[in-house]
Order: sequence, then structure tokens, then C-alpha cells
Amino acid sequence: MADHPRSKGLSSAVCYKDAKAAFRWLEEAFGFEPTFVLLDADGNLAHSEMEYGNSSIMIGNEWSDDHRSPANLGGKNTQTVHVQLGQGEDIDAHCEKARAAGADIIAEPETQFYGDRTYRAKDSEGHIWTFGVTVAEKTSDEWDAEGGFTTKTRLDD
Repeated sequence: MADHPRSKGLSSAVCYKDAKAAFRWLEEAFGFEPTFVLLDADGNLAHSEMEYGNSSIMIGNEWSDDHRSPANLGGKNTQTVHVQLGQGEDIDAHCEKARAAGADIIAEPETQFYGDRTYRAKDSEGHIWTFGVTVAEKTSDEWDAEGGFTTKTRLDD
């Protein structure tokens, strides 16, 4: 069961046409751990939460015109969720598990200039999920040189 009140931090809430199916699928495909579900008197999912590491995500049904699944928006996303695997975890195996569960892998695992190996997947309703694991620890000077960027702490630095 989730702790209440929660500690300071960020969490995302993701809307689905069929939140019950999504909840079950996210556990199978991505390894998210169920924390709790709230069911209404008719057994419909009113709210749910899952955890991955020290992070949580809320899974729910569409509940207003402003809270919609990409499946009802022509597949469009206004945000994606990034999930960081623990160092040493096998991201290629994670990708294959997601693929076997029906995820649409839209970017195969690839090592990035900043030292993470990442892949991107779409779930059955079109939400885009990015997964990464650090495979090489790099300094900002190293990734700037390799990627052609300039890293700063703030925009006005």
C-alpha cells in the first residue's frame, strides 16, 4: 500500500480508455509493481498507483476532455514517461520482455552519447515510454564533446 502522505517528489498520471487492462499490462510488460487500486461500487477502477524503484505512477481512466488517452487523440502524446533502470540491469532483456507482451518498440536499444543505453516503446493505447540504463558514466565535458552540446545548470548561466 502506498504511504500517505507521500514524500516530496514527482509522479506522473497516465490516462487510459481501459485503465484496468493497462494496469495489468504495465506490470507484465515493464515490471511495474502494483501499490494499490481504488474500485468504485460497480468494480470500476477509480484510481491506481504502481511503483518502479523509488518512483510511482498513477494509472487511471479518462475522466475529462482534458485527460485523454492517445488512443482517443489520433495517437498524439503531449508527454512521455522516462523510466531509469538500475545500473547493471539488462535493458535489452527488458526490451524483449516488453516486446513479448505486445509493446510496439519504436526505437531499439542503442547506447547514447551521454552514456545511457535506451529504447522507446508504445503501449496498446499509444503512450510513449522511454527506458534507459547507464552503461558508461561520463562527465558533461565528455558528452558535450561527443554530442556537440554545451551543458549548463540554468538557461541564464
